[in-house]
Amino acid sequence: MSWVQKLYETYERCKGQEPSGTGTLLPVSHSIQQAHVEITLDAQGNFKSARAIGKLETVIPATEQSAGRTGRTPPPHPLCDKVQYCAADYPEAGGGKPSFYKEYEAQLTEWCNSPYKHAKAQAVLTYIRKRKLVADLTREQVLHVGPNGSLLTRWAGDTPVPELFKVLTAKSGERDQGDAFIRWHIQETGNPCTAVWEDASLQEAWAKFDGSTKETVGVCMVTGETQASLALSHPKRIRHSGDGAKLISANDSSGYTFRGRFTDDTGLQACGVGYEVTQKAHNALRWLIQLQSYRNDDQVIVSWAVAGTPIPDPFGNSLTLMLAGETIEELPVTPELSLDGDVGQAFAKRLNLAMAGYRAKLGPTDDIVVMGLDSATPGRMAITYYRELTGSEFLQRIEAWHFACAWPQNFGRELNFVGVPAPRDIAEAAFGRRLDDKLKKSTVERLLPCVVDGQPLPRDLVESTVRRACNRVALSHWEWEKTLGIACSLFKGAFKNKEYQMSLETDRHSRDYLYGRLLAIAEHIESRALYVAGEKRDTAAAKLMQRFADRPASTWRIIEPGLKPYISRMRVKRPGFMYEMDKLLDEIISNFCGNDFLDDSKLSGEFLLGYHCQRKIINPPKKDNATPVEDLLTE
Repeated sequence: MSWVQKLYETYERCKGQEPSGTGTLLPVSHSIQQAHVEITLDAQGNFKSARAIGKLETVIPATEQSAGRTGRTPPPHPLCDKVQYCAADYPEAGGGKPSFYKEYEAQLTEWCNSPYKHAKAQAVLTYIRKRKLVADLTREQVLHVGPNGSLLTRWAGDTPVPELFKVLTAKSGERDQGDAFIRWHIQETGNPCTAVWEDASLQEAWAKFDGSTKETVGVCMVTGETQASLALSHPKRIRHSGDGAKLISANDSSGYTFRGRFTDDTGLQACGVGYEVTQKAHNALRWLIQLQSYRNDDQVIVSWAVAGTPIPDPFGNSLTLMLAGETIEELPVTPELSLDGDVGQAFAKRLNLAMAGYRAKLGPTDDIVVMGLDSATPGRMAITYYRELTGSEFLQRIEAWHFACAWPQNFGRELNFVGVPAPRDIAEAAFGRRLDDKLKKSTVERLLPCVVDGQPLPRDLVESTVRRACNRVALSHWEWEKTLGIACSLFKGAFKNKEYQMSLETDRHSRDYLYGRLLAIAEHIESRALYVAGEKRDTAAAKLMQRFADRPASTWRIIEPGLKPYISRMRVKRPGFMYEMDKLLDEIISNFCGNDFLDDSKLSGEFLLGYHCQRKIINPPKKDNATPVEDLLTE
């Protein structure tokens, strides 16, 4: 139950101190629902107006049972609920579902008769007892009835479809207007806050009343309190307002799950968690997911500091990490960070500056949690990954990941940077943009230990990305450029012991690296000759890149003779250029050791590093149209 404790501590430390624009932590005994209709009353419970509002997420009071209600007789919410619950005249209007008005009215009456009553709740109770909610909404043209006075389930005719019919879920082509969810505005003299979902005093009153109704007492395994009110049901709607999966559940009434182990189906004999504790823990998790999580369908991975301080996103690329880290302390971007010289040294300085911004706020012993969630069924959710780290340990591992795999990235005309791509970009580079969600999930899960735990990169993932980068003719230009940078980044990170540099290493004489340099020069000579001649087509080096990676020596014997016409042309029209290229070719070929130049075995991903670095040197990117971000982060 460590994750519950950490989330509970996060709630206690962050409640009331949420950053502006990030939403608020839900109060205890509250939930989130999508509201469709807004009704305004005065303090005496008299109807004023109503309107359809589309779909707006709203914080509502909820009981332990209603927060996770399912089945044929779902319990009512205390204040805001569907027309089916709030309207006594729903059956008279031809409602297609059972009415739960009696249960709703009884629960609201119990609250209003308690010491924790609230004026806004009393106004709502007074109004619903008038038994004309559907009639009022019909008069305001929020609900719609047919000629026989019954609520419509289909909209026919040439007039525009009403707002409510656009947002209600259709079942067998029909929409039940009784499903419209209502939230309330109460106009009180001297009180500018009319919305019940924004009134802190109402929220506090309901939480106290709901707490007074708890009867199950026992030991809370999180806080250690022996007389705690234990939760019989735990919250759902964790990832979004329509999420029905739960992290903690024990609702097997047949006894199958606990057969032979426990005597009841509540789960309390296995593990008791206090009602307030589980409410705060799940509310904190819900808030963190909305604030700073990676999402892919049902998969969610969230990382946070228990103290609420900013931390780097494990699933962001180096560009977002650096920009976010510098803005934490508003650290200046100094001129010496230009990448015109040693790319690796400039990147290291920029990375250190960004991490200094995080270390200025995050203490070395602060608790950091990384948590992965996923669900295989609509009702059950599992924790797929969980780590607790100290602040210094977490920052050290994030910094090591970005430093080890850093490489110049080209994501298109508008985005070039030096660093590590995001895991979702790595997944696309390894398997293509059309990979399904299941494969993307599994790839991201495999990369998470590499980022957070410092584990080696999966070899098959590296090789898959290298293969796609070599298959140049199968990709569009910009997709290949992006895949090439990612492949180099992964190969460099997978072989940290070889200490590859991001700039050209003229003293590295390995066969694969030199062959990569040769390919870059051959491509450059032909492309320049084609440009001078006014021709636009792919070079032979680009077309034969896949074959070159598999059989370099024999493929070079095809590429080199094909260069002769272009070399002759360039010696006439660009003699200075061709002199430099001849000198480079001679230098590289002379650096091959022994029979390496004649070795026709398959090249490793190292040849992409040599190719990429050599290409950057002989054909540097233009600086004229660079954006301010590119000036700082691109080579």
